[in-house]
Amino acid sequence: MLKYTLRVEGMMCGMCEAHINDAIRNHFQVKKVSSSHVKSECVILCENELNEGKIKKVISDTGYTLTDISKSNYEKKGLFSRFKK
Repeated sequence: MLKYTLRVEGMMCGMCEAHINDAIRNHFQVKKVSSSHVKSECVILCENELNEGKIKKVISDTGYTLTDISKSNYEKKGLFSRFKK
């Protein structure tokens, strides 16, 4: 699984977060998306790689500014994950 962390400028409240989350869900196949106006970031968890150019367009179409995208591998850590081999 992949984790994308987006730096998004312009979010001011919870409705802004919801607006970003809905836009991402409507344009991409994602497992989870969460945004924080306090941290000015949006975190996306997905199975497949996302088109970074399309992410930038989707964010700018909602009226916010995408300043940075970082991608990393993500492994879910659960209660019993330490027992898996």
